[in-house]
Amino acid sequence: MSTEHRTDPVAGRTGQGAGASTPRAAATATAATDLRTVLCAIGGQRRRTLLAGMALAALTVAMGMALLGLSGWFITATAIAGLSLSTALAFDVFVPSAGIRLLAVGRTFTRYGERVFTHDATLAALATLRLRLFAGWSAASGARELLARPARALFRLTSDVDALDGLYLRLIVPAACALLAWLAAGALLAWYAPWAGLSLFLWLALASALVLLHTGRAAARSAARRALALEALRSRTIDLVSGQVELAMAGRLALAVDGIERLERRLAAADLAGSRVDARAAFLLGAVQAVALAALIPGVGAWFAAGRIDAPQAMLVLLFLLGAAEPLAALRRGAVESGRMLVAVRRTAPRLRAGTAPAKAAAPHEAALRLEQAGWTPAGSGRPVLHAMTLRIDAGERVAVLGASGAGKSSLLALIAGEADAWTGRVEAPASAWLVQRSDIFRDSVRENLRLANPRADEARLWRALADAGLADHVHTLPRGLDTPLGEQGLGLSGGQARRLALARLFLHPAPLWLLDEPTEGLDAATARDVLARLAEHAHGRTLLIATHLRREAQLADRLLILSDGRLLTDARRGEPAFERGLRDLRPD
Repeated sequence: MSTEHRTDPVAGRTGQGAGASTPRAAATATAATDLRTVLCAIGGQRRRTLLAGMALAALTVAMGMALLGLSGWFITATAIAGLSLSTALAFDVFVPSAGIRLLAVGRTFTRYGERVFTHDATLAALATLRLRLFAGWSAASGARELLARPARALFRLTSDVDALDGLYLRLIVPAACALLAWLAAGALLAWYAPWAGLSLFLWLALASALVLLHTGRAAARSAARRALALEALRSRTIDLVSGQVELAMAGRLALAVDGIERLERRLAAADLAGSRVDARAAFLLGAVQAVALAALIPGVGAWFAAGRIDAPQAMLVLLFLLGAAEPLAALRRGAVESGRMLVAVRRTAPRLRAGTAPAKAAAPHEAALRLEQAGWTPAGSGRPVLHAMTLRIDAGERVAVLGASGAGKSSLLALIAGEADAWTGRVEAPASAWLVQRSDIFRDSVRENLRLANPRADEARLWRALADAGLADHVHTLPRGLDTPLGEQGLGLSGGQARRLALARLFLHPAPLWLLDEPTEGLDAATARDVLARLAEHAHGRTLLIATHLRREAQLADRLLILSDGRLLTDARRGEPAFERGLRDLRPD
């Protein structure tokens, strides 16, 4: 796929100009945008399933309220009918008892269906979120951030995504069910007195909303502290386990352990604060329900005395109101965890948006790649590493990029590969395969390491790529062939063999542009010459861009680009004096 990078350094900045009136308004707008991004990602293609789960949850609550109210009516009516023989014989016990059984069985089935629909849809949505986050990490600058802070990225993919299930399961669904329950209770009471039904609904809705909002605000700080402490605790614990020998030799093992203990204390304090907020919320919501019930009992008693309602109906109204409290337990838990959810929303939304960036325009067919006044300043740095570079490389050209360390060779490759967005200007390039300085071999089988470049490659294609890279004979000697497991960073292969495996992966990639960053660095002369010969043989028809400081690598090229401090100083073709001078200045084998 071709890429085109466009960046306006003025328009790209946020929080300035007429669109952002105050920092608070800008923060609120950003939070709303982030929440909308996450909710749209959770909805996605499972929207109907999520709505079906919500409908079943609401039906379950309604049937529970009806079951409680009908049971109260039936028990009270049966007791009154049993006071005399005539009423006992005339009382029909079959219809209400059948209704009770229907509601009880139906509530069981709807509860099961609600669990199936809501949890299945939520788990599927979380899986989609993780895929979207992976796509976000693969966007421009994502891989660099991933390498710089791997623990943070892992936390986003695990705990942060897990926290987002509460948006649907513990906020949206319980809130909809609670609203339905309050409406039903108010409607039942309005049958006897409209003003009483409206008052009951407004009291339950407004008072509960105030309690839940207060709970969310009170829990936000402890939730944020807990999330940060847990992330730091996991990261430092991993560092301690993996680096305990180095820490002990440096005399810093005790300090590392003390740091972890401090984080555990912070985590425990945050958990304690959250538990206190939860207990206070439970008390306040119980008080809201108790006030409603305490106000309702005298009113129902007055209606009973006036003959507007009989005793079974009075019991039905009171127990129906008690059933309206069922969704509040889940909603209270959601309010307590809302701070954690909002932290997760804020931290995952930017990468979710990066993972759904629109496809970029294709480069013209007559040029392999083109830069027009392209410059790049890394995030957090005020110093550009590439300055307004204009360059055109035609399809099939072989170009070597030269320059001292820090001249911008690797940065230029990153810009072309899409790992960095142009801060100014424009970059057009076809899909590329990037062979970086260090061979990234993962803890997996030889087969799966190869299939990273081409997941659809069959076994014959994998063996052919290994043969082209000069590694097939060695893999044939391994106990399990292609299925032989490798350790971290290619443990089980020598440096030259790991480089050949990376080369085979390059051969499997269908990209028309190969970006080679010092492809033979660290290899002995004989292995390096063999690798370069295989590269030259299999690069037919492809465009090569080689960042190097070695003469043997630059000799593959027909054109030299010499950089200095992020600027293009020389562009020379084979046969020109500048080309020969550039080769002579390079380090020999």
